[in-house]
Amino acid sequence: MSDLVPGALVLADGTTFEGEIVGARPLHGISAGEVVFNTAMSGYQEIMTDPSYAGQIITFTYPHIGNYGTNPDDDESGGTFARGIILRSLARRHSNWRADEDLSGFLLRHGLAGIAGIDTRRLTRTIRSLGAIPGAFGPIEGEGAVSLGELRSAAESEPGTDGVDLVDQVTTSKPYTVGLTEGMGRRVVAYDFGIKSNILAKLGEFATVEVVPAATPASDVLARSPDGVFLSNGPGDPEVVSYGIEAIRGLVGEVPIFGICLGHQLLCLALDGVIEKMPFGHHGANHPVMDQTTGKVEITSQNHNFAVMGESVADVADITHVNLNDGVCEGIAVRSELAFSVQHHPEASPGPHDSAYLFARFENLMDKGAAQAVAGKPTDA
Repeated sequence: MSDLVPGALVLADGTTFEGEIVGARPLHGISAGEVVFNTAMSGYQEIMTDPSYAGQIITFTYPHIGNYGTNPDDDESGGTFARGIILRSLARRHSNWRADEDLSGFLLRHGLAGIAGIDTRRLTRTIRSLGAIPGAFGPIEGEGAVSLGELRSAAESEPGTDGVDLVDQVTTSKPYTVGLTEGMGRRVVAYDFGIKSNILAKLGEFATVEVVPAATPASDVLARSPDGVFLSNGPGDPEVVSYGIEAIRGLVGEVPIFGICLGHQLLCLALDGVIEKMPFGHHGANHPVMDQTTGKVEITSQNHNFAVMGESVADVADITHVNLNDGVCEGIAVRSELAFSVQHHPEASPGPHDSAYLFARFENLMDKGAAQAVAGKPTDA
């Protein structure tokens, strides 16, 4: 790949990595964001099109990326929201019967910049030591070249994801409907905090799903008379998504609720829980989680830098899932209300399908809510 332009990645602390620019040229010569690492061995297209990565630069720990190309069916949204990608090796050619395009073409078409040839093992160890850290990369030779000093300045001035409302950058601007034909089956309102297409596909198997913008008030949702409300995944700091927290407070006890990822965090904040930022987060498709209601262990897909402190909601909710790597709260069920949530991604795109049963739990919860409504009872568990 001798035609590639030499580039460099510089972290906010000055740590420097040399490589080659791939994909689109960085805007104004520099791509800056919070650098995180993802340990998934496949699914790079789904990861790059996941809106939850807004504001971040994704480091792929798997050494060869692009082996099987890309295709439109694997897009999780209408574009890419990450600030860039970091690779050890970009595949020179791809081989898969489903592929329509190679990764280089995908990056160019989406305007996503990347840097390859990076020692991603060293970078990952650095992030594990320092925590998720702002960084910047760009070309250091040729047209639009930038200096290492400019890259470090860009990294130092990058705010990261703390205190930044990234949901506002990725949510839909207007409601839309997917899934079953209107009037058939259950009706679900899904909050788009950065929702992925495969989540909608799973919900659409058993419901008509009306997707609404993140700032939709609870009163507007209840006016749609849903059988259930889904709180989606999304990017960034949950504590700044005040409009989502307020809406959820108005929904708990009124309608069955299922939240995942950011939706899980927002539900816990609505219950007056406490959120903490993790050192380097969970990003990958191989995290072991125990469902404490069954004792079973599932391998899960995850993407989050913030986590719920389980003891902060212990007075109002039961901890249902726990990460076996570090003990982080991975799920709750609200006592006396029809509401539960998990930190991981049950749609598993990419990742294993161990957690798909959670959609059936949501169906059962909605059936329970409907039965109580027919009986004229309040929607208490």
